[in-house]
Amino acid sequence: MRRRLIFGIPLTAAFAAMLTLSSSASAISTYNSEPAPERTETGAMLVLQDTDGNGVNDRFDWHCSGAMIDRNTYLTAAHCVVDWPAGAKFYVSLSQDVQGALDQSAALGLSGVAQAQWFLDRGYAVEGDPTHDSAYPGNQSNSHDIGVIDFSRRAVTPANRWAFKPATLPAAGKLDALGSRFLDSSVWTVVGYGVEEATTGAGGQTHPGGGVRMKAELGFDALNEHWVRLKMTESQGYGGACYGDSGGPNFLKVNGALILAGTTITGDTPCFSTNVIYRLDTPSARSFLAPFVTLP
Repeated sequence: MRRRLIFGIPLTAAFAAMLTLSSSASAISTYNSEPAPERTETGAMLVLQDTDGNGVNDRFDWHCSGAMIDRNTYLTAAHCVVDWPAGAKFYVSLSQDVQGALDQSAALGLSGVAQAQWFLDRGYAVEGDPTHDSAYPGNQSNSHDIGVIDFSRRAVTPANRWAFKPATLPAAGKLDALGSRFLDSSVWTVVGYGVEEATTGAGGQTHPGGGVRMKAELGFDALNEHWVRLKMTESQGYGGACYGDSGGPNFLKVNGALILAGTTITGDTPCFSTNVIYRLDTPSARSFLAPFVTLP
């Protein structure tokens, strides 16, 4: 699975954009994780962009994760939708294996605009309109790292292509009301399309895999004003997120039901120990989301 930024470094736009680059390897399960075909609200964000500055969009690939929070709104991270070349186009796929579809289309000799159109024609992706919190990148206390792909002005939406139940957002101050003791004893689940934890070879550390929807359980570490820190310790049976999981949902089970407590933003560089998520029950997050969805 994937994301993100290095924990403890301010979430600057340039650094965040660098870390949304995706892997071209086929998807392989990371430690303590498994495929998540049932998490149909979770999707991959793909971008069609100009990589050589000639004004022609020549590359189509997945870059981040996210979740549908109503029929027309895909929630992700701000750093996933900023600092792209002029003319970049944004797409969402709720398919289980996005990398497989990319490989299939590439085998046909397709790339760039033709590859994106192949995805559209076969219902593997839909195009939307990105926006993000205008206060991003904020500061280390509150990065305002939240964004959406909006489909409200589009003729074709994810709901026209896939059956899904939108993720349930938390009520205002929900995590504070639950308290750290409850959060520590509860099941947390991260979902995303990102790459695996670092492996070390002759060329140094690499992150294989990516492009397939996976899930893993995590443990609670700490609750902050705008963040939750989650443990990914393998020896404790936990999995976690990595590069490409940015913007993806982190679910908390409350009274038998899942709420989307926060979105993956950052963590340790090799993806071994920590997933830091942006809370969705804060005034800041809710203020951004209010124009797009009905909040609990």
